[in-house]
Amino acid sequence: MPPASEGRIYPEDVVVNGRTIVAYGIEGSPAQVVEHALFEIAQRPVSLVISGINYGENLGESITVSGTVGAAMEGASFGIPALAVSRQTEAALHLSHSADIDFSAAARYVRTFSEAVLRWGLPAGVDLLKIEVPQDATPDTPHRWTSISRQRYFYPTVPHRRRPTDPGPMGYEMRIDEATLEADSDVRAVVIDKVVSITPLTLDFTARVDFGQMETWFAR
Repeated sequence: MPPASEGRIYPEDVVVNGRTIVAYGIEGSPAQVVEHALFEIAQRPVSLVISGINYGENLGESITVSGTVGAAMEGASFGIPALAVSRQTEAALHLSHSADIDFSAAARYVRTFSEAVLRWGLPAGVDLLKIEVPQDATPDTPHRWTSISRQRYFYPTVPHRRRPTDPGPMGYEMRIDEATLEADSDVRAVVIDKVVSITPLTLDFTARVDFGQMETWFAR
């Protein structure tokens, strides 16, 4: 099988508000891109990693397959504050890179929280923020502090193919069970209440359990 990443780097001049800046396209996964940026491209210490703005929301248990969140976590793993930012879009547009998508509301939140992080740092115990912006949001849409829903938001659909060796990327469909959806969840905030979801995350995945109880469970 071919390697997952050749690591090639392609500089390109990009004009933003009349100012030309150098951007880079990198062959690699989102997390690998962060590593190249931190250790190969950046010429000074990095104060903030921003992953996104992503086409499509990253909600609930589905963040386990999110390159947007993964890239921000990679930055945070080196002690750098990070934001993972996504804008809700129709599923057909997730891989489109369409120029018709309005990112102004999401950009407003990127700026607001970037300024806050650069000024004060993240609170103790927080390694990164996951920011989800509804598709109909405006710069005045309120935000809510949320938790990650235990519901799986994007549910995998099996590809149709004749042989296992045929191309067959996994598909997905959105599922929500409102009856069991947590009141403080990122899913409810974005999809039901249509407010911006801000979820503080930590790299410590350790379950908050008593280790003595774990030993009792193991020794049964």
